[in-house]
This record gives sequence, structure tokens and C-alpha cells, in this order.
Amino acid sequence: PQASTRRTLPPLRHRRDQADDARLPLYKSADVSASTGEENAEEEDEVGGCCGGDLKGFASLLRTAALPFLSSMDARRRFPSSRPPRPVGNPSGAALVAKGAPSQPQVRASDALPLPIRFTNKVFFPLFFLAAYYLMNRWREKVRTGSPLHVLNVLDMAAVVALVSSLIYLLSFFGIELIQPFLSPRGADADDDYIPADAPDDDAHCHTLCSQVAPALPPPRMAPPGSPRAAAVEPIASAEDEVIVQAVLDGEIPSYSLESRLGDCRRAAGVRREALRRATGRSLEGLPLEGFDYESILGQCCEMPVGYVTLPVGIAGPMLLDGNLYYVPMATTEGCLVASTNRGMKAIRDSGGAESVIFGDGMTRAPAVRFGSAKRAAELRLFLEDPINFDTLSVVFNRSSRFARLQGIQCAMAGKNLYMRFSCSTGDAMGMNMVSKGVQNVLDFLRSDFPDMEVISISGNFCSDKKPAAVNWIEGRGKSVVCEAVIKEELVKTVLKTTVPALVELNMLKNLAGSAVAGALGGFNAHASNIVSAIFIATGQDPAQNVESSHCITMMEAVNDGKDLHVSVTMPSIEVGTVGGGTQLAPQSALLDLLGVKGANPECPGGNARLLAAVVAGAVLAGELSLMSALAAGQLVKSHMKYNRSNKDITKTIS
Repeated sequence: PQASTRRTLPPLRHRRDQADDARLPLYKSADVSASTGEENAEEEDEVGGCCGGDLKGFASLLRTAALPFLSSMDARRRFPSSRPPRPVGNPSGAALVAKGAPSQPQVRASDALPLPIRFTNKVFFPLFFLAAYYLMNRWREKVRTGSPLHVLNVLDMAAVVALVSSLIYLLSFFGIELIQPFLSPRGADADDDYIPADAPDDDAHCHTLCSQVAPALPPPRMAPPGSPRAAAVEPIASAEDEVIVQAVLDGEIPSYSLESRLGDCRRAAGVRREALRRATGRSLEGLPLEGFDYESILGQCCEMPVGYVTLPVGIAGPMLLDGNLYYVPMATTEGCLVASTNRGMKAIRDSGGAESVIFGDGMTRAPAVRFGSAKRAAELRLFLEDPINFDTLSVVFNRSSRFARLQGIQCAMAGKNLYMRFSCSTGDAMGMNMVSKGVQNVLDFLRSDFPDMEVISISGNFCSDKKPAAVNWIEGRGKSVVCEAVIKEELVKTVLKTTVPALVELNMLKNLAGSAVAGALGGFNAHASNIVSAIFIATGQDPAQNVESSHCITMMEAVNDGKDLHVSVTMPSIEVGTVGGGTQLAPQSALLDLLGVKGANPECPGGNARLLAAVVAGAVLAGELSLMSALAAGQLVKSHMKYNRSNKDITKTIS
């Protein structure tokens, strides 16, 4: 009999599948569950001789009583019997189901419970509070009567068991169900219109999916035929990306959320780029997409990328500065700029090199606050400018970073408004975030003594950032540098093709008198911004800070009995850093390494950033010297017509 029973049993995998179907009605409909139960009942009839008739009868009775209840359970706890087909061309199996289409319910931790969570919550919540209330009363009673706390009766033990079991439930199933919507990729947010579908469970279901035909994809939006905005169609990598592109165009998926949805920054850039092409009808064929690490800019350098812009990088030098040679990278599209700067560096190098002095190093941030009266604003000003309070404020400010060190506070009033300009050292970072955090610490500290202080803005433009301002020109911001050199008369004639008297006169009439007539603010130079911008872009600095970083006054005078030329540049607000921002990008990091200032200086914090500022000033000195020589010799127009004029015919370029 035992051998015959084994012969009639179905294969192991078939029995396991049947058992799973009987235990997990949430994956089947009520009818499927009932039919599976009947099959299992027949199987149990076959093996009933081994287990006993009573057990078989009890199991059948329990199944009959449970089926109606299981079939009426929460619809959320049952998955559909069939799943939507995958789009064609999706080998990974990560299909995207559009909003409004039949979607797959999400598997939750509470699905492991035999009853709906709304029912179990109603049971365990009252149970927990009743048991806790009963035990607290019993504890107070025993303390009052002096009874031993460890002696428990039957009701006490039942209450302890109920409290522990309800606590386990609340910390497991209810807790998971409570926080799961916040951790799950599909929430109630309107952005979550597309969710990944699960892979098929078995071979039969996989065969069903493969036999189904994928729905037709919506046609892409294109510019009208013959329109000047019409562009060549660029193929999409997969049908799945086609669906996402269309959803972006329809506004169902925000463009900014593609990186977080797809988990692939390069793919997100490609999808966004195609959506832009279809929306505008303009081809982006000339904008490169491949060959860039989009992961490196996520969350720190650029949002919603569609490609990257290439700029040529030239090397000027070597430049002899403070006894060391430097090859200076310059990213620019202006012809003659690198060549001219290189000529100035040659003249400086052959004359013995340049020397630099850094006489200031402090980033600033100036919040704007308001009081009910000018008297109260003046009281805070006196408090901040009192040397007795500076040590306390320094401790509060310096907690923002191990590199931040408060240097001073400069105040200015406008009626009942007060502007406080904090200056601090920032190590090798440019330091805007660092000083802002320190200022926020001080503002929070001041609220205890000045509760009527209203903070208008963490930046009140007294800083002053990315704007030409007299406060930066006079007080300085970032690194304040002076760079000088003495050019021999012979080199002025042979390399620069001019004379010392001509350069001295031109500098006075152009850079000093001419800039004064123009009402220039920090612009007493020939073209300092040219060199500053080129080095900033090449080394990953903030190009917008070229505004104040280019503040420069160029001085020239004859020395050594009028034979040689002394030239200098004074730049009070060079804002640079060697860590953070664009400095972490691979090309910019490589060029910082070329200068020997990559990353932080472990031996002397801030040393790399100060050296980079000195290199910028030295390059500006070379650029000023060469351009002024070209102007004095009348070579500017000729050189620019030769090297800075494009003869390329762009009329055939695709618009």
C-alpha cells in the first residue's frame, strides 16, 4: 500500500506549487483557490492512510469553513491572476506600467498576516492598552500592599502574554506598514506615475507573456514636415524609453525626476534630450552625450543634463613664479588669448620670474536683519563690534567646520536694518557654504539676547557675491594678491616688441585715466577678466565669481634709471578653491593636479587654494604685459584678424 501511494503522488514541484496556491490565496482569485483546494483534497485522500482519517476530516472541515472568509478578504491582498505584458525590447524585465493602465499591486509586509491589517489593528491596539492598564494597576496594588512583584496569578500571566504579543505586532507588522509608504518607490506623490513590474513567477506564465503581442506605442511628436524646425529623427534605445519620452512630453513624468526613477544618469540624460528634441523640433546633433560621467554631477554640479559642452584647453607657460615653474591651463574660445599670455610669461621668465604676496584670505557673508527701531539695530551693532564679545561669537561661528575661523565682523546700518559682514578663513575650499553655516549659527545664538531681531536674508548683498561692489574692491574677499615682476629693457624690445616709456604712458592713459573716465569699479586693467575666466573654467571654479575675482589694478613704471619696466597687478578678491564644486570633475581635477594644487593640503590647510590664487594673479600679470605691449606696438588688430577670425562657412549648419 505504501508503494502504491508513492506511485500515485504527483511530482515534487507540482505538489509544492499546489501547496503554495492553497496557503497563499492572495495570489489567486477565490475560484482558483477553491479549485486548488479540491486538488489538494484529492491528494490528501491518497495519503490519508498514513496520516489518519480524523486528521483528514478535520482539515477538510477547516478548509470548507475558511474558503468563504478568504474569498471576501481585502481586495488589496490579492494579485491579479494575469499580469500586463512587457513592452517589446525590454530584456531586463523592468517594464514600466503607465498611469491608468492595469498595474501590479505592491507587495507589503502586512500581506504575510492571515487577516487584513485593518482587522488585526482593531484587535491588537485595544489588547495592548488594556493589558498595560491592568498590569499598571496590579503593580500599584502590590506596591501599596507590599506583595512581591514576581508572584503572578493566572490573569497576571495572561496580561503579560497579551502585552508582549501585542507589542511584537506593533513593532513589526504595524510599524512596517506605517513607514512602508515613505520608503517605497511608489507613493502618493503625483510624480509616481510609472512603477517597475515584477518578473514572471514560473515557466508557464513566462510562456504566456512571450506569446502576447505588446500594445502599439504612441507616435512621437514631430515638427510639421517641411518646417525649418524639423530635424532628423534620432532613434531611441528601447521601446521602454519611448514610453518614458512620451510621458515626459505629456507632463506625466517631470523631467527633473528621471534620474531617481530610472537609476541611470546616462539613460536619464538621453531620455530628457530626446524629449527636448521632440518638443522643440531642434536637433541637438552637435551636442555630445556620450563620454561623460553623469553620476559625478548628480546632486552637486548640474540638474537635468542633456549633454555637455566641450571647450578647448590651452597651456601657457612655463611661468616662473616665486621660484617655481607652472604650466597654466586656460579654457577659452578666444584666439590669441593663450598665445598672448604665453608671450608675457616668456618675458617674465627670462627676466628672472615674478613674485607674489597674499595679504588677505577670508570669505565673507553678510546677512540682513531688521528691528522695530534703529535704536535696537544700533544696539546689536555695538554688541557685535565690541571686542569682548568677539571670542564668544568666534566659538559659536567656528562650530560650523574644523576649517572655518572667524576673522572679523563689519557692520553697516540703513535705518532700522542692519547688515553684518562676517569674514572667515575656509581652508582649501572656496568657502561660501562654510561661512553661511557659521553665520547661521551666530544668528541662532543672537536670538536669545535679541528676540525681536527679524532675519530678512542670510545674504544681504553686503558680502558681496557675484556683483561688482566697492566693498570687495576696498576690503577684499577671498584671496587678496599682489604679483610683480621687473622686465629687462632688452626683453621689452625683443619679446614684447615695444619700449618701456611707451608701456608706462599707455598704462597711465588707458588703465588709470581711461578707467576713471569710464567710472570703472575695480576695472583698472586691460583684460584681467579674460585670464581669470579661462583659468576658472579649466580648473572647476565658479565662473560667475569672475565678476569680483577680476577686480584688478595694473601698475607700470620705469625703474633702474628708466631702462627696465616694473609691472604689477593687485587683485583684492580672487575667489578660488581646490575642493568642492566643479573641482571634483575628472578634467578639472586633472588640470588642478597639473598645477600641483589638487584637493586639500594636509600639511597647511588652505595652502593649495592660496597657491592657485597666486597662479591666477601671475597669469593675469603676463596677460596684461603682453596685451599692453600689443596695443603700444599697434599689433592688436593685425593679430586678431589672423588668429581670432573664423573663416568657416556655417550657412549649411543644421539649425
